Amino acid sequence: MTSTSSSAPGSVVRALVVEDEQDLADALARILTLEGWQVRTAGDGAGAVRLAAQDPPDIVVLDVMLPDTTGLEVLRGLRAVDPDVCVLFLTARDSLEDRVAGIAAGGDDYLTKPFATEELLARLRGLLRRARLASDPAPGIGGNGLVVGDLVMDEDAREVTRGGDRVDLTVTEFELLRFLMRNPRRALSKTQILDRVWNYDFGGDAHVVELYISYLRKKIDRGREPMIHTVRGIGYILKPAGR
Repeated sequence: MTSTSSSAPGSVVRALVVEDEQDLADALARILTLEGWQVRTAGDGAGAVRLAAQDPPDIVVLDVMLPDTTGLEVLRGLRAVDPDVCVLFLTARDSLEDRVAGIAAGGDDYLTKPFATEELLARLRGLLRRARLASDPAPGIGGNGLVVGDLVMDEDAREVTRGGDRVDLTVTEFELLRFLMRNPRRALSKTQILDRVWNYDFGGDAHVVELYISYLRKKIDRGREPMIHTVRGIGYILKPAGR
């Protein structure tokens, strides 16, 4: 990974806050500075992409609605600088359509205004943790990777294939799939997934699990016999196709 790999444990996290409401931008900058992070702010999309190009951030807090463009357009510019940068969308709208749009565009998580400081920090810490897990292979796994049916994950190279075809995943999708593949044929609840993949220290929003499962299905199961199944009243299970 490009930027998150430079922020090894103990190093300073570089954060970029993209928010046109000056009071909120200042408040977010203060909160993250108190975390010991290096924080820069931008009030529009053009400024955000320019700052990211000058010094790529490890994590971005990105408002969906900006004066010169949308957060979705800014995200494309940020991904051009660093495809693996962690991005948390801020949105004043909590409709399913808006949340799906952010996730589909490649955002790692979203948070609806107004929000609690504790929730913001928990989500940002979770994003950084998942990014580091994806870039640093877990002890004991080595190059053997994970295999479930014709689905193969190389944790060292951070590559996934199904039936020999490569599957491109975001950091969060990769970590979600890794959790499912480490627990094949086991029904996992949304709460278990939230606790392991998002690492929230509070009652997290189960809708984010549903959204990521939906997009993971499109990448893993589209045009094939499904491997990811819904277990009514419980959550989800991953198992070899046809079994």
